[in-house]
Amino acid sequence: MMTELHSQGIKIEDIVAVLKRTPIHARIIQAIKSAHALGCDLKIVSDANVFFIETILDHHGLRECFSEINTNPSFIDEEGRLRIFPHHDFTKSPHGCHHPCPPNMCKGIVIERIQASLSMEKKKTIIYLGDGIGDFCPSLKLGDGDYVMPRKNFPVWDLICKIRGLMKAEVCEWSNGEEFEYMLLHLISRISMNKINSGNTAQLYSVDCKLQTVPGAARETISQAISLPY
Repeated sequence: MMTELHSQGIKIEDIVAVLKRTPIHARIIQAIKSAHALGCDLKIVSDANVFFIETILDHHGLRECFSEINTNPSFIDEEGRLRIFPHHDFTKSPHGCHHPCPPNMCKGIVIERIQASLSMEKKKTIIYLGDGIGDFCPSLKLGDGDYVMPRKNFPVWDLICKIRGLMKAEVCEWSNGEEFEYMLLHLISRISMNKINSGNTAQLYSVDCKLQTVPGAARETISQAISLPY
């Protein structure tokens, strides 16, 4: 897609301008900042790309809130063109996932790696947020005591509803920015209280939040914007 855009005369500055106009609800921005302030370890697992995500995070002052970005690598070449590469090089070998994951990225594999890195620490609770079909696989990887926050009436919500009784993680849906903020902070508060009641205050805020940010829609936004006179 980027090759086609650049062939039409679209410059990296045009892409940046569109990314900065990508809407993120004000309550979602505040929820991310609040979760970070409470000590949550926020990580991004996204099928966008590094340039898109970092541009949007920087624009909204959210870059420092995230400790890790798992996405498709990208860079700007010597001709000023954005080059994007797959997170998983499916041209060499498929990732082998049987769930509806795109060939370039299985988020479930990413979550398994994160879970493995946490296994040597005290138990941490994972809150996974998402809306796309690629968020179904990682939702299935979550265990008892974890939470998944699917966006209601979006692809991942539809898939989860079909097997909700088989989900190990508790499902807490949301529809808009206000519900997103309320549900996320409510879950963090609940987890914190559970730790206090169990006497595990040393790990009071060791909540590991996997935030699927909005820039998955940025590519569509760019495609729409370049067809408009501006």
